[in-house]
Amino acid sequence: MNFQLTEEHLAVQEAAREFAQSELLPGVIDRDSEAKFPHEQIKKMGDLGFLGMMVDPKYNGGGMDTISYVIAMEELSKIDASASVSMSVNNSLVCWGLEKYGSEEQKQKYLTRLATGEILGAFCLSEPEAGSDATSQRTSAEWNGDHYVLNGTKNWITNGSTASVYLVIAQTDASKGHKGISVFLVEKGWEGFVIGKKEDKLGIRGSDTHSLMFTDVKVPAENRIGEEGFGFTFAMETLNGGRIGIAAQALGIASGAYELALAYSKERKAFGKPISQHQAIQFKLADMATQIEAARLLVYKAAWLKDQGEDYAHASAMAKLYASEVAMNVTVEAVQVHGGYGYVKEYHVERLMRDAKITQIYEGTSEIQRIVISRGILK
Repeated sequence: MNFQLTEEHLAVQEAAREFAQSELLPGVIDRDSEAKFPHEQIKKMGDLGFLGMMVDPKYNGGGMDTISYVIAMEELSKIDASASVSMSVNNSLVCWGLEKYGSEEQKQKYLTRLATGEILGAFCLSEPEAGSDATSQRTSAEWNGDHYVLNGTKNWITNGSTASVYLVIAQTDASKGHKGISVFLVEKGWEGFVIGKKEDKLGIRGSDTHSLMFTDVKVPAENRIGEEGFGFTFAMETLNGGRIGIAAQALGIASGAYELALAYSKERKAFGKPISQHQAIQFKLADMATQIEAARLLVYKAAWLKDQGEDYAHASAMAKLYASEVAMNVTVEAVQVHGGYGYVKEYHVERLMRDAKITQIYEGTSEIQRIVISRGILK
């Protein structure tokens, strides 16, 4: 095994780190407080190629591997998880699913613009009564001669109002259960498509999270991805890759909190010496560093398996489960290391702690990841 990053990987890491410091860090506390979407920053991320990193260059993408993607995700998430989750959705849910399973016409029409950040995409699976249980979809798409008629509600949709194109999972034949689920490309602005209010969230407050309502929305037949009944497989395969992105985000949140705690421990003095020289703090830092390194290895392994064309569903679930728990543990400890200062906004760690919690919930809760892992073990 080679644990050394390539020159290309190191270049991606440096570019992402520099962008995070120069473009994401300024104003990040205000964007969080005001729940303000980072429009300018996302536009610049698109210009630099961060929104279509793994897309084939013939569709305007970067043609990079998954390792490069998770490296960039970690660096950006250290500073602003609200920006990185938009990148995650656009890359590993929307662009990947469309490139893998879409028609050439769909790729030319949508993927070429998604990969550059000219437009953003959203992935619409969750519903009020069908979150992780994708088989309980109530959104329907009924065939009506030359088009589908889409009706239903989706919630917790990242890029909900800022996206221009939406991958919508819907039932085309409820009698067939999960084999009657299909997936469609829906554009913002179509008649009957209404975007609900923005959610007022605990963390990733700058992220654009909305409910979406579809009332008799006409969807052309050419906007269905794959055959009828392919939607469940599409969603599950896409989520496997999406979990790698969220695992990388969780890793970045943990790493960012750890770096802040480490730096603060060297500056803050108590009882006549920096608190980093007190064994109680040293033990916390040691545990944080060890957990982060273990999470990073799980994330990199899942990404490597994906790049090798191997089955990565089991590994991505493990990476997402462990990295999200590490993010929660490390950010709580980072607040503790900062003491009272950790409880105020200007030191950043309280925001990272709030951001960490969502990584245990979206792309499937920790309990769902355990189900996926146990199925792999028990096969």
